[in-house]
Amino acid sequence: MNPADLQAYVTIAGATLVGVAVIGVLFGLAGEVRLRLLRRSRFAEAPMHIANVAESASLFEPVKNAFKRMGQQTAVRDPAKISVLRNKLIQAGYFNREAPLIYLGARAAALGAATIATLMTLPLMSRLGPQAALLLAAIAVLLALLGPEQVLSARRRTREREYADGFPDLLDLLVASVQAGLSLDAAVSRCTDELSRRYPQLVIHLKFLVLELRAGRGRKEAWSGFADRLGIDDARSFATMLRQAEDMGTSLGETLTVFSRDMRAKRMLRAEEKALALPAKLTVPLILFIFPCLLGVLMLPMIYRMMLVFPK
Repeated sequence: MNPADLQAYVTIAGATLVGVAVIGVLFGLAGEVRLRLLRRSRFAEAPMHIANVAESASLFEPVKNAFKRMGQQTAVRDPAKISVLRNKLIQAGYFNREAPLIYLGARAAALGAATIATLMTLPLMSRLGPQAALLLAAIAVLLALLGPEQVLSARRRTREREYADGFPDLLDLLVASVQAGLSLDAAVSRCTDELSRRYPQLVIHLKFLVLELRAGRGRKEAWSGFADRLGIDDARSFATMLRQAEDMGTSLGETLTVFSRDMRAKRMLRAEEKALALPAKLTVPLILFIFPCLLGVLMLPMIYRMMLVFPK
């Protein structure tokens, strides 16, 4: 295939993509106009103070609403998938009820931005070449497809590290509070006040747990929901232990003491595991960076002396 035919095919493909994008924008604008007319009719019938509250919204509210509408158009219809996505967002720190729709809308917007970026690479083919333009387009598509998921995963990993670090301290405080005579619910409230500065993200989940217990939710269901929101194995084991202790009627103080001792032992084992894995992890940096420098320091004086002894 000669370059002229390739350029013609690329032009046709670009024109097709531009046409599809224009049609999509027109459909989006039509839906936006319909929603605005519907909202205006509802506001006309609503009390005046509702309109005032709507007008005093933040500057980011229109962007969030746009993402939410886009998410409604691309929303997953399977309730199980929506539940899994909601749990992931909660573990990442997004507690809004409309967070799944906003996340799906953000992904759709990222795909739209990737499409526009791909179309913008078409004029660069004559300057950079087809390979470079295709590489830029592939990078834009990969960022659009994997970017939102990677950001969400990074936030989840950051919070899971905080949860894993703060959970043993939470258990120690629970043991001390229960042994001092407090009930488990009162001990959780006390731990919420004590851990607010050191582990602020963990305290948010503890406050949700306290509100659920005060609202009358069962202790087993509340602790199971707390473990699901944290997403760490220690919290799931603790919720299972509480459920078994309540079913079998064992002493809560002794159970918490044994579990806290096991948690401290696990934390020490994790620290020892990291310490033992450190030499293996340092092998590659030593070979790639430190060993060549050490070899150069040892060999260069000898090479210099040999050059003096055996001149050309």
